Amino acid sequence: MYECSNIQKINYICYYRISTQRQCQSGLGLEAQRSRVAEYLSVKNANIIDEVTEVESGRNTNRVKLKAAIELCKATNATLLVAKFDWLSRNAKFLLEL
Repeated sequence: MYECSNIQKINYICYYRISTQRQCQSGLGLEAQRSRVAEYLSVKNANIIDEVTEVESGRNTNRVKLKAAIELCKATNATLLVAKFDWLSRNAKFLLEL
């Protein structure tokens, strides 16, 4: 008989980005992202190592917290998880260079 408990969990670093301090205070943009991530992970054998939130314009490509999240992924053999690509950036060149 196959035991599900022997399946190794996948490690994730969740990255959330909101554009303005107002969005941060209201929690609306952040809650939508967290909800999507939770829905995705609900059917996964997941282990969330960390959650990183950045208040930064999507146009800005110098994202300190995003870079730190990527480095943490490398150090922990985790996968970076974002709710949607357009919450990560609307700049295709930036996404491809990641």
